[in-house]
Amino acid sequence: MRKSILLLPAMVIAMYCAAQSDTVISIGKVDSVYSPTLKENRKIWVYLPNTSGGQRYPVVYLLDGDGHFQSVVGMIQQLSQVNGNTVVPEMIVVGIPNTDRTRDLTPTHITSDLPMMDSNFSRTTGGGENFTRFIEKELMPHIDSLYPTQPYRLLIGHSFGGLTVMNIITNHTKLFNAYIAIDPSMWYDKEQFLKATEKKLSAQKFTGTRLYLGIANTMPEGMTLEKMKKDTSADTRHIRSIFALDKFIRSNPQNGLQFASKYYGDDDHGSVPLISEYDGLRFIFSWYRLKLSNDDFLSPTSKIAEKLKNHYATVSKEFGYKVSPPEMQVNGLGYFALSQNQYDKAAALFEMNIANYPESGNAYDSYADLLLARKDTAAAIVHFKKAYSMTKSEETRQKLDLLLGKNEFKPTAKDLEKYIGIFEFENVPVTATTSMKNGALWISATGQGDFELVPLSLNTFTVKGVQGYTLKFEMENDHPAGLTSIQPNGTYKAHVKN
Repeated sequence: MRKSILLLPAMVIAMYCAAQSDTVISIGKVDSVYSPTLKENRKIWVYLPNTSGGQRYPVVYLLDGDGHFQSVVGMIQQLSQVNGNTVVPEMIVVGIPNTDRTRDLTPTHITSDLPMMDSNFSRTTGGGENFTRFIEKELMPHIDSLYPTQPYRLLIGHSFGGLTVMNIITNHTKLFNAYIAIDPSMWYDKEQFLKATEKKLSAQKFTGTRLYLGIANTMPEGMTLEKMKKDTSADTRHIRSIFALDKFIRSNPQNGLQFASKYYGDDDHGSVPLISEYDGLRFIFSWYRLKLSNDDFLSPTSKIAEKLKNHYATVSKEFGYKVSPPEMQVNGLGYFALSQNQYDKAAALFEMNIANYPESGNAYDSYADLLLARKDTAAAIVHFKKAYSMTKSEETRQKLDLLLGKNEFKPTAKDLEKYIGIFEFENVPVTATTSMKNGALWISATGQGDFELVPLSLNTFTVKGVQGYTLKFEMENDHPAGLTSIQPNGTYKAHVKN
C-alpha cells in the first residue's frame, strides 16, 4: 500500500517528530507525578516519537532535565529519523527537572567539602538513595503505565548528575541497561565515594551493562595532563578524580562492564555535555545501525532479506526483547525492488512483513501489488480483499473495484484539466507540477522525472507503473486547492502555489 518515495526526494524529507502548528513548535509535554518518598509533586518533561502503528520504544531518563532536554531530544531525532538516519533507535525521553538538586543528586550526607552554591539551592546532601527510590518505584511505573515503553532504559547525568549515574550503576546496576556519566563529581566527600565506587566495580559483575564516561578539561591555565596527574591541589581534584575512575575501570575488565570514555580537551565543565551525549549514544548503540550497500539495493537476489533478519536478531539480543525490521522500511525496500522488476526480491521482503506483522492490512496490500505486477490477478484479489477486511482502506477498495471492473470513473481530457496546478509540499522543499500530455494528466517534480496519473475515482489517482501510489486532490469550485501524497513513511500534504 505505502511505498518508496517517487515525488519527494528521500534526502530532503525531514521527519518532523515535534508536534507542530502554524504558530507553535513543541517537542514534548509536561507531566507530573506525586512522590510519597520525596513528599513533593515532581514535574517531568516527556518526548514521544511521532510515529504510529502501536510501536513501543526504549526510554532515556535524563537528569537535570530542565538543562538538557531540548538538546538530547534534538540529537535523538537527528540520529534516529532525519535524513533516514538509524544511528540510534527512536526513543522516549524523560527529563527530570530539579527541585533540590544538591539533596537529590548526592549519594551520602556530608557537612563540608561543598563548593559555593547558588542561594536557590539548599546545602542538604545525601538524598541520592531516596531519589533513586523515587525513580524506580514511582517515576518508572508512571512512565510505563502511560507511555509506549520497552524494557530498555538509559540514564544520563552531568556533574552531580554524573555522580548519581555512578551511584546507581554500582548500587542498583540492573535498574538501567546503559549509562552516560558526564564529568561526574567524583571528588565528592573527599573522594570517599570514589573509593567506594572502585571497590564495588571490582567486586561485582556488570555483564550486559554499558557505561560511557565523558571528561571535560577543568584544569587551570598552564596545567597539562601529565602535570595534573601528579598535582595535589584543590584546583585539579575534580579532573583528577575522574581520571582515577577512568583508569580503574580500564584496569578491571574482568567485571564484564562494556566501557568507553573520552577526554575533551577543548570543552570545559559547562560545554562538555552535548558532545559527550552524542559520543555516548553512538557507543551505547554501536550495534543498532543497519548499513545497506548499493548492492543491497540493486542486486536482484533476495539476500537483503536475510541481511535484515540477521541484523535484527543482533538488535533483539542487545535489547533483550524481539525487535522486527520496521514494517515501513521493509515496505519501502520491497517497492523499490518491485520498481526494478526484481519480483523474487520484492516477494521475500513483503513476505517478511506479513510474517512479522500479520495484523497489518498494509502488508497484505503491498503483497497484492506484487502479485498484480506478476499478473497473478486472482491471488492479488484475494490479498486485496484480506487487506480491505482489516483496514477498510479507500485506496484498497478502489484497487479492488478496478480489478473487478467496478471502476466507473472515466474522466475525459477536459475533466482532467481541472487538476492542473503547481503544488508546494509542507515541511519539505519540494514543488510538484501537474500538466496535460496527450490527453492524460501527468505530474513532475524537480529531479524526479514525469509520471502519468491514472484515475481511480473522483479526485483520486495512482501513478502509472507504480502499484498503489496514491494522490488525492483537494478541490474548491473545480480548482485544485491542495494535494495529498500517500507514501511509505507517512502522508505528505501540499498546497497550491500562489
